[in-house]
Amino acid sequence: MTVNLTRIYTKLGDGGETHLGDMSRVRKTDPRIEACGDVDELGAHLGFALTLPGVPEHTAGWLRRIQNDLFDLGADLSVPREDARERLRLAAEQVEWLEQRCDEVNAGLQPLRSFVLSGGTPAAAWLHVCRTVCRRAERRVVALGEDAGPQTLRYLNRLSDLLFILAREANSGEDPLWVPGEHR
Repeated sequence: MTVNLTRIYTKLGDGGETHLGDMSRVRKTDPRIEACGDVDELGAHLGFALTLPGVPEHTAGWLRRIQNDLFDLGADLSVPREDARERLRLAAEQVEWLEQRCDEVNAGLQPLRSFVLSGGTPAAAWLHVCRTVCRRAERRVVALGEDAGPQTLRYLNRLSDLLFILAREANSGEDPLWVPGEHR
């Protein structure tokens, strides 16, 4: 599948509308566009995470793969389900890959003794930011209901779990933990 972008600005969105993947026009505030925007934002945050010191090399490779998968997810979201043509849709195997990475990394982490506060190393703190943006994107996809692809919600749910686990790994066992009622 080739994408050719010869012109970046088209002026077609100047009135507050944009095209979906099936070329239908919707308002830029359409719930589908909001979901696509949050997925795009998540990809940008992952790109920033890749610039931070302390991101293990295996994690960096995974984050680059995830960025690409997020474009697949955005392509899936951009075409309404009723479009009968063959389209790029997220595959169950992409979700399974996330599950395998979760299991792989989590096996090497100490069990949690409390809820984890965002923070620690710069890489861990930013991965927590990515996790919260991912959760927002997930909520936007939930709002689409059955109009979202069957794997999009599963993917985002697993991805937020993986980002949490990767943040813990980046903290090397020194997670800042919540102490209930500590300052009462």
